[in-house]
Amino acid sequence: MPWFRRSPMESLYEELPPVEVAGRRFVGKVVFTFLLVGAIVVGALAGLLIVYSTDLPEVGELERYRPSTITELYDVKGRTIGSFALQRRVLASYDDFPKVLRDAILSTEDKDFEKHWGVDFSRVFGAAWHDFTTGSRGQGASTLTMQLSRNLFLSPERSYARKIQEMMLAIQIERRLTKQQIFTLYANQIFLGHGVYGFEAGSEFYFNKPARLLTLPEAALLAGLPKAPSTYSPINNPEKALKRRNLVINNMLEDGKITREEANAAKASPIVLRVQTNPNAIAPYFVEEVRQYLENKYGSEEVHTGGLKVYTSLDLDLQRAARQAVNDGLAAYERRHGWRGGLENVLISGEKPSEYRNPDWDEPIVAGRYVHALVLSSTARAATLRLGAYTAEIGPKEVAWTGHSTPAQVLAAGDLAYVKVVAVTPGHQAEVTLEQEPKVQAALLAIDNATGDIMAMVGGRDFDESKFNRATQAMRQVGSSFKPYVYTAAIDGGASPEDIILDAPVSFSSASGVYTPHNFDNKYLGNITLRRALADSRNIPALKLAEHVGIRKVIEYARRFGITSPIPPYLPIALGAADMTLMEQTSGFSVFPDDGVRVTPRYVRKVEDYDGQVMEENYPEVTDVIGAPTARTMVSMMQGVTQPGGTAGSVAAKLKGYALAGKTGTTNDFTDAWFIGYSPSLTCGVWVGFDEKKTLGNKETGSVAALPIWIEFMQTALKGRENEQFAPPPPPPARPQVLAARHEQEPANAPAAATPAPAPAPIPPQIH
Repeated sequence: MPWFRRSPMESLYEELPPVEVAGRRFVGKVVFTFLLVGAIVVGALAGLLIVYSTDLPEVGELERYRPSTITELYDVKGRTIGSFALQRRVLASYDDFPKVLRDAILSTEDKDFEKHWGVDFSRVFGAAWHDFTTGSRGQGASTLTMQLSRNLFLSPERSYARKIQEMMLAIQIERRLTKQQIFTLYANQIFLGHGVYGFEAGSEFYFNKPARLLTLPEAALLAGLPKAPSTYSPINNPEKALKRRNLVINNMLEDGKITREEANAAKASPIVLRVQTNPNAIAPYFVEEVRQYLENKYGSEEVHTGGLKVYTSLDLDLQRAARQAVNDGLAAYERRHGWRGGLENVLISGEKPSEYRNPDWDEPIVAGRYVHALVLSSTARAATLRLGAYTAEIGPKEVAWTGHSTPAQVLAAGDLAYVKVVAVTPGHQAEVTLEQEPKVQAALLAIDNATGDIMAMVGGRDFDESKFNRATQAMRQVGSSFKPYVYTAAIDGGASPEDIILDAPVSFSSASGVYTPHNFDNKYLGNITLRRALADSRNIPALKLAEHVGIRKVIEYARRFGITSPIPPYLPIALGAADMTLMEQTSGFSVFPDDGVRVTPRYVRKVEDYDGQVMEENYPEVTDVIGAPTARTMVSMMQGVTQPGGTAGSVAAKLKGYALAGKTGTTNDFTDAWFIGYSPSLTCGVWVGFDEKKTLGNKETGSVAALPIWIEFMQTALKGRENEQFAPPPPPPARPQVLAARHEQEPANAPAAATPAPAPAPIPPQIH
C-alpha cells in the first residue's frame, strides 16, 4: 500500500483516456480564469465604490500640480549658464507638443486614449490572460491615464493590487480633468532616461531644440523611450533605439497617422543626436559659488526642485574668453618647460580602442578646445588620432617642440594625447597641435568696476579634476601686487608721484634681527621718483615708504580695500609677504579706476520663483575707500607699469590704444605669479602656480606666466570699449620732496640724494 493517498479526482483521471483528461484540464483552466476575471471585476467594482467615497486630490490641486522642475541660471544677457535639478524637467503646455509627437505617443502608449474613460478593459483582460497563461507579469496594459496615476500617486511595484489602484485612480482623473490636461500632465511627468523628465526636456536634451520643432523620426524616437528608457537610450544602445523608433513609426502607419511614404522615409533616416552639453560646464566654478549661496539662503530642496530663475552677473562671452586664455596660457607654460611624456595608454588598461570614449568628447569638438585624443597608429611620418567623431593627423612639425623629430618617438598606438583643436571640417577631419596636459594651475577673475558684477571666473584648470576654487579659496602670497597699497598710503599722506626716494642698499632693525633686503636684479638706481619705483617694482623704495608711513597704517589701508585675510604687522609685508585670495586682490584693485569707491563683488542680481515673483534683487553695495584725487594719482602711477619700461610693458604693444593700468606680482622662488590690471570699466586678476607651494621655474615671473593670460582675455573683454579713458590725475606739486632718507647706504655709482632723478629711460621688464 503506498504511503500517500490519491485524491478521488486523480483516481478518476487515471480511469479516463488521455485525450479526455487533457480536455477536462483545459476546461478547468478556462473555468478558473473566468472565476479569476470575475473576481477581478467584482474587486474593481468594489474598489470603485471605495474610490468614489474617498478623496483624491481636488481638481484644483491636480490642475495646479507642479512637479519638480529645474532651477536655471542666466547670464547678464539672459543666456543659460547652468542649472540645478533632481529631475531635469521643463514644463510645457499642450500646444507646445506638436501633433507628430502626440500621435507618436498615443499610437505607442494608448491608441484609444481619446475614447476610453481611464481604463481599457479589453487590454486589461488580455494582459491578465497573458500573465496567467505564461506565469509572468510582463503585460502592463496601462492606459496613458493609468500611467499618469502611477507616476503621480503610486509606487512602481508590479502587482495586481497596484494595477487595481491604477485603474481606480485613472477613472477619478478622467472624471475631473480634460483629455488635454491629462496628456499635458503625462507629457511633463514621464521619465525619458539620463535624468530627463518630460518630452520638452527630452527634446532639448537629445536634440538640443524645443519639442515644437521635432521631426517625425525624432518624435518617434522620444515616444519609444517611456517603455524602457535605459534599454532604448539612443546614447547607450543606438541599435535598440533604432528598432524601437521604427516600431513606433509602424504603429503610426497602422493607425493612419502618417502615409507609407512618410513612414519609409522616416525609417530610412539614421538617428542624429545633438545631445545638449552640460550648461554647468561653461562656468563650473562660478556656478558652484552660486549654488552654495542659494542653498545657504533658500535651502537645498528649494534650489533643486523649485524651478527658480537666477539672474547672475556672469557674461558668457567673457567667460569663454577667460577659459580660452587660461588654457592657452597653461599650454604655453608647459611648452616652455619641455616634454614630459608618460602618457596614459588604453591598451595597457585592457580597453578596446574601437569602444573607447573620452569624457572630453561629450562637449562639441570645436576650434580652440583642448581635448584628449586617442592615438590609433603612429609612424615616423604621422600619427593618426581620434577625438570623438573626428580624426586628425600629427606630423613631425607638430612634435618638433618636444625635442623629437618624428611622431613615433613621442606617441604610440593607444596613447591618450592632449591636443588643441585648430580647425574642424564637415568631413569630420580635425587639425590639431600636440600639447602637454598641464600640472600647473591658474585662476582668473574679472569684475565690472561700476557694479561689482563678477563677469568671468576660472577657478582652476579642470573642475572635474578638482572642485577647489583657486579664485576664491586659495590663499597665496601676492608678491609685489601688494605694493599699490603701500603707495596709496603714502600718496594719501601727502606724497607725490614725482617725489624722490633713494633706491640704495639698506638695512632695517626688526625683532628677529637685522633685515637687509635687496632688489630682484640686485641693482640699485639711486635717486628715482615714486612713479618710477612703482613702475619698475623696486623693493627698496617700497620698504622705505612702508617704514616711513608705518606698516600698521599700510595694513589699515589694505583693509579699506577689502582685504580680510590675516596680515601680520612686519615690514616685509610691503613686498607682499602675506597670503590673500585672487578675489580680494581683484576687488581691491577695482577701487582705483572707481575713483576710490569699492563695490562689493556680486554673483546674483535677481532671483525669481517659479511663478515669476521676485525673491531677491541685489543692487551695488558701495563703500568709500580713498579720495578721488588719490585714486586718480594711483591710476596714473600704475599706468606706468603697463608702459614700455614697466614690469608689464608688453601690455602697451599688444593692447595699443587702450587706457590700462595694473601691477605684476612674483614671490620668492617663483612659486606664485600674479597680474592684476584694469581698464576704466573692468578689473581682471590672474594667478598662476602649483597647488603645492613649489617653484614654477626660473624666471617664471608675473609678467611671463600670468600677464599673457590677462592680455589674451582683455583682447576680447575690451572690444567696444576703445574710447574709455581714466579721469586725469591732479597736478603735481611745484617742488618734489625727498622721502624716507633714513637708513640709506648710497652706492658709489648712485646719483646724489638731493639731485632729482632724470626722466627714466625704458628698461627691460623686471619682476615683483
